[in-house]
Amino acid sequence: MHEFGLRIHIFADIFLLMNKIILILLSFFCFTPTQAQINEIGLFVGGSNFIGDVGATTYIKPNSPAIGLLYKWNKTPRHSWRFSYIQSKLTAKDIESDDPSRQLRNYEFENTVKEISAGIEFNFFDFDINNPLERKLTPYVFTGLSMSFYDSLFYKFGKPEQDSKEKTLALPIILGVKSNLTSNFVIGLEIGTRFTFADDLDGSLPKNKLEIPFGNFNNNDWYVFSGLTLTYTFGNKPCFCAE
Repeated sequence: MHEFGLRIHIFADIFLLMNKIILILLSFFCFTPTQAQINEIGLFVGGSNFIGDVGATTYIKPNSPAIGLLYKWNKTPRHSWRFSYIQSKLTAKDIESDDPSRQLRNYEFENTVKEISAGIEFNFFDFDINNPLERKLTPYVFTGLSMSFYDSLFYKFGKPEQDSKEKTLALPIILGVKSNLTSNFVIGLEIGTRFTFADDLDGSLPKNKLEIPFGNFNNNDWYVFSGLTLTYTFGNKPCFCAE
């Protein structure tokens, strides 16, 4: 019950944060003049961890490599449209949990997730990187919508089995900080939580109703990507000077 209450509380906090972010972005877009754009393309390299009914409940604990591609279309020094593809193998083991009942159950699983995301990245400070002599640093937040592709699992004699190929929508919240290395390269460090609309990534709520479900039926699966981004900027250089 304590774990369930904690997850509901965190879920509510995330949605309140999303609402605040959306309001900030909407008000920002209404009063920000459109500028020329510049493009960014690059890599995400890091790790993933799973939060669900199997394994540990530590919220940030990468235990499997993750890699991906991302593209940004910078409309202003404050906001960008961001698109990404990231994939990783999600792994979790009950033996690594602090919950004695999970340790006794001793389930474990692996599931490959492939995620496509699109949304808005908002910089807290102006991030015009066209002056190579000026070092820029800003925290940023990303929110949008993701589509995650994965294998639906179920347990048979305590072992995970693949049922079918599935997909689910997910809500990403990414917090990070970035800086320009040169006039063409930007490096970032970010942590992103994905709340999915599925509960069978770990096999706890099988699609096949003949299989036995377990765990908390009122809480869906989460996963987290943590890592570094490195992007290369190209295209038309924007002019942010007064006309």
